[in-house]
Amino acid sequence: MEEFAEIRVKEAGVEPPKALAATVHFIDHYIGEWSGRIFAWFIIPMAFGLAYEVFARYLFNAPTMWAYELTYQLYGSHFMLGAAYTLYKGKHIRTDLFYEKYPVKWQGRVDAVLYLCLFFPGIILFFWAGWDEALHSWAIKETSEATPWRPPIYPFKATIPIAALLLLAQGVSEFLKSLYAAVRGRWL
Repeated sequence: MEEFAEIRVKEAGVEPPKALAATVHFIDHYIGEWSGRIFAWFIIPMAFGLAYEVFARYLFNAPTMWAYELTYQLYGSHFMLGAAYTLYKGKHIRTDLFYEKYPVKWQGRVDAVLYLCLFFPGIILFFWAGWDEALHSWAIKETSEATPWRPPIYPFKATIPIAALLLLAQGVSEFLKSLYAAVRGRWL
C-alpha cells in the first residue's frame, strides 16, 4: 500500500525537489539533531556538580566555591546550544489559537512570513551582539566576579554567537519547509 502511495505522489509531481530535500535533511539531521544530541550531555556534569554541592553543603557543612559557577555556565550553555534542536523538534512556544485551524498552505505562509520578518532579523541581531560581546570577552580574558573562584567566562560567552549560528541554520530549514508547505499544501 505504501508503494502505491509513493507512486501516486511521484505521478502527481508533488515530490519535493532533490536539492530542497537534501538541504533540509542535511540541516535537520547534521545541525539540528546532532547539536541536540551533543549538547544534551552538558546536563550530566551539571547534575553531578549540583549533587556534590548539596551533599558537601548540607551533609558536611563544606560548601564549594565552584559549584555555582559550574552549574550556571553548563546550564546556560545547555539551554542556548540546545535551542536549534528545540526548533527542529517544533517545541518552542507557539500561540496557536487560530493557527492549528488553518489549512497547511496558510500555516506555511504564516510561518514563512514570520521567519522572514521576525525570526531572521532577530537571530541576526542576536548573533551580531553576541559576537561583539564574545570578542570583547576573549580579548580581555574575562573572568567571573560572582564567586572568589573567578573562573574564565569567555568560553561561556562564545556560546551566544554559536547558538545564534545554529539557530540561523535551523531557521533556514524551517523557512524552506514553510515555503514548501505554502506552495504545495503539505509539509516537507
